[in-house]
Amino acid sequence: MIKRRTIIVGGAAAATAFSLFPARSQVVTGRSFDWNGADFLSGGTSNVPDALPEPVFRSAPNCVTTGCKTLGPCYMQDPQERYDISEGFPGLPVRIALRVVDAAGCEPIPDATVDIWHTNARGVYTGDDTASMCTRNDAEATASEAFRGYGVTDGDGRVEFLTVYPGWYRGRTVHIHLRVLVGGEELLVSQLLFDDALSDLVYADHPDYAGRGERDRTNANDGIFASDEFGDYIFDVERADGVLLASYTIGVDRQGNC
Repeated sequence: MIKRRTIIVGGAAAATAFSLFPARSQVVTGRSFDWNGADFLSGGTSNVPDALPEPVFRSAPNCVTTGCKTLGPCYMQDPQERYDISEGFPGLPVRIALRVVDAAGCEPIPDATVDIWHTNARGVYTGDDTASMCTRNDAEATASEAFRGYGVTDGDGRVEFLTVYPGWYRGRTVHIHLRVLVGGEELLVSQLLFDDALSDLVYADHPDYAGRGERDRTNANDGIFASDEFGDYIFDVERADGVLLASYTIGVDRQGNC
């Protein structure tokens, strides 16, 4: 039985029993979070419960193609297949649930490879074969492959990752990179965002992010996303057991127009 839960859609709270939500373009504004950083676990994913609530995906839109965005200089070849990509590094734990569908027909795409990567809580990428600007020549980051990994979608087109909330770095809003391959063919390279109000509360008083100062970019003034489109890329979020639950439906153009 599906329990009635509250999900934050583009920053606006809505109660649902069956995931019936408006299209993304209708939920750009109205950001409000009755949360603070202390409501979440800290120190990484080690204390995350084995069983988390099933992800909630809004029922519409399934047939919207997720736009192509730049790969960026911090991509690393040959990531590991894994659920927990944090490698024990600190941060606010986040369960990311993605659903991959065919944008032309709304059908889920099984056996798609979804590759994600993002910064650690300090806003630094890991990896020894990425640009030095990504790792900032940090020895710990360079020696690690944390916050990188891939998974394969199930019969419902779903794949999940356990990670921590990305830190910010100058020149970019808070984001997660993704890459989708079907049958070994790359069909999408894009990025997803978190609501600015959510990032503000995390960075303000969560112990794993405190003390870094004010970020210089928001979703509205990021150089990759236009000011009239960023709302289409924001995760829907819930909170359970001190964990942030983020979900998003990825609409893939099977013609590979990226």
